[in-house]
Amino acid sequence: MLPNEPLRFDFLPWEYARTATDAERERQAERQQGLGGSVSLGPDVYVAESAAVYCDQLTMGERSYIAAHAYITGDVTLGSDSTINPFSAVRGLISIGDGVRIGAHTSILAFNHGTAPGRPIFQQPHTALGITIGDDVWIGSNVTILDGVTVGPHTIIGAGAVVTKDIPANSVAAGNPARVLRSRTGGSGSGDLRSRLTDFAAKARSQVDEVLLRCWDGSRFVDRPELDAEPAVRPWCDAIEIADLLVRRTPAGHTRDDLVRRLRHRQDPKTGLVAPGDLSDAGLDVPFDGELSVLEGPAGYHVLCVGYALQLLGSSFEHPIDTTFGFAELDALPWARKAWSAGAGIDHLGTAIARNRLDHGDSGPLEALMGWLVTRVDPSSGAWGTAHPDDGWLQVVNGFYRLTRGTYAQFGLPLPYPEQAAATVLAHSNDRRMFTGDNYNACNVLDVIHPLWLARKQTSYGVAEGRAWAEQQLRAILDRWVDGAGFAFAPDGTEDRAIPGLQGTEMWLAIIWLLSDYLDLSDALSYRPRGVHRPEPLLTLR
Repeated sequence: MLPNEPLRFDFLPWEYARTATDAERERQAERQQGLGGSVSLGPDVYVAESAAVYCDQLTMGERSYIAAHAYITGDVTLGSDSTINPFSAVRGLISIGDGVRIGAHTSILAFNHGTAPGRPIFQQPHTALGITIGDDVWIGSNVTILDGVTVGPHTIIGAGAVVTKDIPANSVAAGNPARVLRSRTGGSGSGDLRSRLTDFAAKARSQVDEVLLRCWDGSRFVDRPELDAEPAVRPWCDAIEIADLLVRRTPAGHTRDDLVRRLRHRQDPKTGLVAPGDLSDAGLDVPFDGELSVLEGPAGYHVLCVGYALQLLGSSFEHPIDTTFGFAELDALPWARKAWSAGAGIDHLGTAIARNRLDHGDSGPLEALMGWLVTRVDPSSGAWGTAHPDDGWLQVVNGFYRLTRGTYAQFGLPLPYPEQAAATVLAHSNDRRMFTGDNYNACNVLDVIHPLWLARKQTSYGVAEGRAWAEQQLRAILDRWVDGAGFAFAPDGTEDRAIPGLQGTEMWLAIIWLLSDYLDLSDALSYRPRGVHRPEPLLTLR
């Protein structure tokens, strides 16, 4: 063999561990010793002599290999039994798990150029977020994976795919851009998930009194007893919803009539809004001296939580809610940068109109509100508001949930652009920034699954990708229940956000139902939300 002649193993590296002679192993040892940078290689590793390997740091687990003419740079970790096949490029900060197969001519590139106008591309700043590929992943030939992507374990990426966003675990994905085609777990056929849901619901049901008693301080319900928070209305509503959801009764030790009396007591006869304050005996008659608005502030959300809590108790608001509005008021809501808050205002207003119709026979300005929404929706995104570099689609998607919950969903009306809305929500669901740490919270997950669940009533667009995401979220949250305390609003959050409380418990119980129903598994729970997060419209228009 000539000194510069490529070894057979460069192109057939899987043969190296079984068939290499002592001389061939000696030659490979010299090759590995000649690698620059910080190198950590396991036994039976093979690095092709024809491969261009110029890493600052290279880690390879046992029996892994880099084949002929591959181009490897940066900080690369390759697990055991993982392979980079001929003519592939793997560059940047890249972590690859165990048992991964990377097909020939694939490019995994963990960096990018900026694209700001008015500046040549070669002068644009670089960005580098890194790429993570889980265990047991098969990446077909000619695939391109772009910076910032995570490919979940047990996933298959079809040949020629261009992966621009995260791919959930147990998925089959393909296309340009790559989309999830189906789940490898069979979705609704996942028996272990069905049994886990049944076991979870039974546990939550058995602990409901303990969870609620923990948040009763002797005179009022509080969200998290560890915190010295101002008395509030919402914890009472959350307690009523939790008890109704799991055991179809009032919280233990509380009568229906007493709860109704407290919830109705702070309603302002003039505006119809429930003022913030204390519902304990000592605080019921303490006046509220602030301004009440249906479009913003806690009084707006009280339209939802108090209204539905009263309905669960077989009662209603004593007074109608003032739903007078002008189009200029709605236009002035912060759609450009705080679409979440703007959408919440529409939710409050829509729910107030629905409550007046249901409780007082007042038709209200529904047609004017829906007409305004139809003329303001963005046909390209199917939503209201615009994405922003700081938080992507977060404000738009969360605002979409609040807005559509209180209008389209609550009145049983079809979304104006369901396919575009589903595409926007799915794009947001793959933004890792929005679902880690403090951002892994009940609002952010709810505000994805409800829009996907709602859009599926009109279209099958993106359902396979949505089901893969839903299954991933469902498996993650079931393990976050804290015995005797329930769920934290942000289970992986910092400081007080990770403390279990009534809001987190009420919201996650409803989210679990929505995730399960999207996977056709909700019957395993033997519960169904009837309050703020009920799946049925509050009322249906003729």
